[in-house]
Amino acid sequence: MDTPHGRTRAALLAAGRGLVLSFSSIVGSVTLFVLAVTSIAFIPLGIGLVTTPYVLSAVRTHANQRRLLAITWSNVRIPVPYRPFPKDVRGGFTGQVERTGVLLKDPATWRDLQWLLVDMTAGYVVSILAAALMVYPVEGFVLAAGLWRVFTDDRYWYGFVPVDSQATGLAAAALGVAVFATGVLLSERLLRAHFVIARSVLAPTHEQELALRIDRLTETRHEAVDTAASELRRIERDLHDGAQARLVAMGMNLGTVEALIEKDPAQAKKLLAMARESSAEALTELRDLVRGIHPPVLAERGLGDAVKALALRMPIGTEVDVELSGRAEAPVESAAYFAVSELLTNAAKHSGADRIWVDLHDAEGMLRISVTDNGKGGAAIGSGSGLSGVERRLGTFDGIMAVSSPAGGPTMVTMEIPCELS
Repeated sequence: MDTPHGRTRAALLAAGRGLVLSFSSIVGSVTLFVLAVTSIAFIPLGIGLVTTPYVLSAVRTHANQRRLLAITWSNVRIPVPYRPFPKDVRGGFTGQVERTGVLLKDPATWRDLQWLLVDMTAGYVVSILAAALMVYPVEGFVLAAGLWRVFTDDRYWYGFVPVDSQATGLAAAALGVAVFATGVLLSERLLRAHFVIARSVLAPTHEQELALRIDRLTETRHEAVDTAASELRRIERDLHDGAQARLVAMGMNLGTVEALIEKDPAQAKKLLAMARESSAEALTELRDLVRGIHPPVLAERGLGDAVKALALRMPIGTEVDVELSGRAEAPVESAAYFAVSELLTNAAKHSGADRIWVDLHDAEGMLRISVTDNGKGGAAIGSGSGLSGVERRLGTFDGIMAVSSPAGGPTMVTMEIPCELS
């Protein structure tokens, strides 16, 4: 990207993204702001109690989509500060009232509404400017190519240049070159500025973020304890029903062999063969059990190679791109590995994709992982979803996850875990 050609391509890409953001800002943010204000205003009439949870959920989805674009397009991280819904929220109208109350008491809701206002004004101006600096020069070039002749009856202004002859048309082209050069220098920065503006509104204050982190870590600590206890029970059950039972059977067979070795050598040989098979099966089950706790390849070769090994076992084509400057702590590597494993399994089972891309890299004290597939989309974090389990696993390490999965695909899951690599 340091070459002129590379910088121009990056600026053109930023212009296209700015155009997408400007459309999202002026259409999505305006529509959602009007719906949200109207729905909240209708709460005293009872109608808003039904509509507000849906509208504010749509606002959160819109904001989360912008968070995802911020980290993927400009490497700007915007925290997700929403308070979780209580697990005992009831259904029906009473449940809608409770959800409305929870949403309106959450400071993040009001920051979202403020952001909608900022996004449809300052956010729109910055994003459309990123696009305009690369698109507007085209008009100057077309005027110089002869389009100025269409406006011979009336002077046509291109910027501050009055175009009414070939000479002024060439002046318009020169202005277009200057604007284009400015766009090459500024379009990427303007795109980043759009997300920085969004972060300034959407991100909680330092005190609020600390309070949220404490609540989140308290909740994830309890979940981690419950998960560890559940995992211990699973290991005990697998040992009791699998390897332990086979080892007991093998011991009984060897005891019978001792009694038959002289009386019935043929039968003793059969029992020895059975004991050998039982020992091999027990060893295989123990290896599978250990692999489920901490895969050997992860311990020996690190997260990158462990994920590549996962990809090789996938039934569909999976590409893995790894750029890690070192290794994270073992618990973080284990959490990241099993998170990627769960996402790959979900993609293979439910997405209908024929291609998956995994990217692992580290930057600014963060381990960042993205898993993308070209399937049918529609993935969402919800009760009973495998994605919810992944989110809980990451939450133990103060990690976050964002999901973009529109109907028709593609699906992109982005994860971040704070850690230092060594």
